[in-house]
Amino acid sequence: MGKSDFLTPKAIANRIKSKGLQKLRWYCQMCQKQCRDENGFKCHCMSESHQRQLLLASENPQQFMDYFSEEFRNDFLELLRRRFGTKRVHNNIVYNEYISHREHIHMNATQWETLTDFTKWLGREGLCKVDETPKGWYIQYIDRDPETIRRQLELEKKKKQDLDDEEKTAKFIEEQVRRGLEGKEQEVPTFTELSRENDEEKVTFNLSKGACSSGATSSKSSIILLFISTLGPSALKTIGSSASVKRKESSQSSAQSKEKKKKKSALDEIMEIEEEKKRTARTDYWLQPEIVVKIITKKLGEKYHKKKGIVKEVIDKYTAVVKMIDSGDKLKLDQTHLETVIPAPGKRILVLNGGYRGNEGTLESINEKTFSATIVIETGPLKGRRVEGIQYEDISKLA
Repeated sequence: MGKSDFLTPKAIANRIKSKGLQKLRWYCQMCQKQCRDENGFKCHCMSESHQRQLLLASENPQQFMDYFSEEFRNDFLELLRRRFGTKRVHNNIVYNEYISHREHIHMNATQWETLTDFTKWLGREGLCKVDETPKGWYIQYIDRDPETIRRQLELEKKKKQDLDDEEKTAKFIEEQVRRGLEGKEQEVPTFTELSRENDEEKVTFNLSKGACSSGATSSKSSIILLFISTLGPSALKTIGSSASVKRKESSQSSAQSKEKKKKKSALDEIMEIEEEKKRTARTDYWLQPEIVVKIITKKLGEKYHKKKGIVKEVIDKYTAVVKMIDSGDKLKLDQTHLETVIPAPGKRILVLNGGYRGNEGTLESINEKTFSATIVIETGPLKGRRVEGIQYEDISKLA
């Protein structure tokens, strides 16, 4: 067999080795050739084809660099848009997924030396939102696709049109009701007790309206009338007295039921619903200016570990500029490296999460078993309200 036969052991071994990713330092971007070791890369650099590619690149090196840079940027942004959308993601996660493709453009052939430089360039050009945290650089894709913008505008227009239609329907119904009530006085029903002027007068019932017109019911009513007339005045008195007693009892029971209904008005029910919403309304960010926090990360050394500081500025909801109380140093930290500080009872606090978010209050007591606290709201429309069961992480001491 010859050296280059397809089924020789060496050829099979070479194909197995060439699968997957190889080391970046042994890749030639100009020739788009991946070498397996240093010796192979050295031999490739001395080859005639590589020398020809270098001569071509030396004539206009900026053109080649611009081409590779544009390809790298387009492929990187396409992966970010398709894979992560407009989510906030670490730049290294996107880069690792990008270089997992074997035929990708290597960064050493572009105008950017490091991934950090490329991330900063994306932020300056307005292609992505970038922010720096202790964990590294985070990027968020800005979708400026005309089709996406057109779709968003259509959705907003549709929502506005639906609201306009609802308002028009409500106004039309109100106008119809107003026209129907014009020139008509609302009849107020009057209730009187059942009384009889003469004891010998017969009691008669008019069942012509709203009663059944069948012969069986009419015969039954006539029998009842004859029976009542034969009883005499004394029986009629007892029947009338018992009817009045039942009527009074029913009126009293209806009055009590009305009072019970009035006790819980519509406003009270709305307030209860709002309270329930406030208990469940939570967000994944809690940083607020002018609160006291504690540093819990050990990456900054023992100098700052378990030390307290005051939040001076909040950046992008998740990052804060903290001024240390002891040394006065200013640090830029992510909220995952911080925790809230619970003061002594009677001190002022700020609610950081939940329905009472943003309200200042006073710490009344602490329940160590349930890791919760009882506070009294001191600002806003709910001033003076006492709230129980507030979790430790939802409140913090005010500076």
